Amino acid sequence: MNSNNRRIIGFWRGWSIAVGCAVGSGIFMMPTMLAPYGMLGWGGWLIAGGGSILVALTMAKLVKRIPKTGGPYVYVNEGLGKFSGFIIAWTYWVACISAIAGISIAFVGYLGFFAPAISNSPIYSLLASLMLVWIMIILNIRSLEYSSQFQLISTLLKLLPLIFIILLGATNFNVANLPEFNPTNLHPISLLATVTTLVMWSFIGIETATVPADNIINPQETIPKVLIASVLTILIFYIFVSIAIASIVPANELLDSSAPFTLAATKILGVTGGTIISIGALISTLGSLNANTLTAGNLSLAAARDGLLPRKFVVLTKAGTPIFTYLLAGFFVSILLILNYTKGIVNAFIFMAMLSTLSTLIAYAFCAIAEFKFAHADQRNQTRKNALLLSCGTFLYAFFAIWGAGIEMIIYSLILIIIGIPIYLLKK
Repeated sequence: MNSNNRRIIGFWRGWSIAVGCAVGSGIFMMPTMLAPYGMLGWGGWLIAGGGSILVALTMAKLVKRIPKTGGPYVYVNEGLGKFSGFIIAWTYWVACISAIAGISIAFVGYLGFFAPAISNSPIYSLLASLMLVWIMIILNIRSLEYSSQFQLISTLLKLLPLIFIILLGATNFNVANLPEFNPTNLHPISLLATVTTLVMWSFIGIETATVPADNIINPQETIPKVLIASVLTILIFYIFVSIAIASIVPANELLDSSAPFTLAATKILGVTGGTIISIGALISTLGSLNANTLTAGNLSLAAARDGLLPRKFVVLTKAGTPIFTYLLAGFFVSILLILNYTKGIVNAFIFMAMLSTLSTLIAYAFCAIAEFKFAHADQRNQTRKNALLLSCGTFLYAFFAIWGAGIEMIIYSLILIIIGIPIYLLKK
């Protein structure tokens, strides 16, 4: 099949992949997670947003250098060598798999608003999650066209509950409900480091627009525009949503809420408001699930092309989709879900979210190092100097966010990398 025939993703579909992947389950829990940190905690949005802009600019430079399918894996593989490339392929793929599992868990949690029997039963919850994951796998195998169309529609729909909450906050703003500036005993820098890592889960995914480069129209021009537009879209929505909910719900009530959006909407509009928000949350998680599935499939396709997986994983269907890579992703997501549902919905979601976030931050750090190496070899001029400063800024941001994750999650990530090394050695 001619590669040009597969280039069906333009600016808006690319934007929908990045925004759809990032705006998922995280933002719907974030007001509760940030409540203990007061108004200073909102600074985490600005730091994570600024850092995400650095990441987007770095990725934009890398995609202009290497406009290939695979995203972060391809950049690191070509910039730092096959071993570093494998580490990122492995950790970033696990990040996608963890995200798919975590988001499917969140979807079932929101579904419990309409069908409590599902969320109250571990077996029903597991079956619902597995069914949802495999529906997404089949959708992506059948047609990239259908998948990208679904992504654009679901992304536009998932922004509606955010707009709804912002409007409720604007029309029912109560200054008395706003939290203290810093109700904790933490030093402001320590507080901001912790909060930045927390809110990073809500930004993870913007880089997914770089992964299906083979299917994007004029990727060297389209992807950079998509990345910057996606970060700004997400940052603006997140800040206004946080302020809106804090102005409607007192901080002491947010601390104990497992559904802060529903709580805020219910306070103003009763059960009707809660129903509207719950439907919006379901649509939001569904779009994010599809975007992560698309990314996981294309990432393993890129790794297979470079010899890190058997050749049959490069085989495409008549629709131009890599069937074996999607089946592999579905298989591992199913295993993760089966293993982690014993922890319960909330704890399983938190573990998946943190694992996905930290794995992606490692990919960001390696991409920054790769861009620094590429820029160092460029002709000496102001553009080269700017590229070097940008890559250093991106690396420092990734390091700051990794540090904020805490030693326990860092150890989990190191164990994950060590587990992957024998696969690389066997393939060699």
